[in-house]
Amino acid sequence: MSVEEYLRTEEKSPHKREYVGGFVYPLHAQAGASRSHVLISGNIFGRLYADALRAGCRLYQSDMKLRVEDTASFFYPDVMLVCDRDSGDNHAETSPCLLVEVLPDSTASHDRFGKYGVYTAIPSLQSYLIVEQKERRVYAYQRQAGGWHLQDLSGSGSVEVPCLGRSLTLDEIYLGVL
Repeated sequence: MSVEEYLRTEEKSPHKREYVGGFVYPLHAQAGASRSHVLISGNIFGRLYADALRAGCRLYQSDMKLRVEDTASFFYPDVMLVCDRDSGDNHAETSPCLLVEVLPDSTASHDRFGKYGVYTAIPSLQSYLIVEQKERRVYAYQRQAGGWHLQDLSGSGSVEVPCLGRSLTLDEIYLGVL
């Protein structure tokens, strides 16, 4: 499928779909997300929202498309923070500084491996968080001078959100969940 056809049919599709290399992938094999998934992404969004507004950034939760320009790919991250230029597209952003994926069983492998290479090639991206929903565990990839550094947090700890100059604790991420 061409990018143009994807974009044309995405507007009319009853389900969100991601687009990678000419192939379209439905986001959820079944309707809706689990309670844990929704609460975790909501906690992250809620904790960052006021800081994002104060910084002049745009914060999205699951319904805004990410367009990765160099690969002509489209994704729907669970949480996306954009503090850079406006893409000029009312339906997609192109310059995130933070991306968060909360792992559902159905796409865990793709989120861990497939998206990592695409996401970490985005020049504006500073942090990519992969958040487990069945245990208190966050894989935090942070851009540093020599490349990407993985911080594997289990049980407790905090992850930096450099574009807002703050951190998120696992207690904040998992509040009311685990």
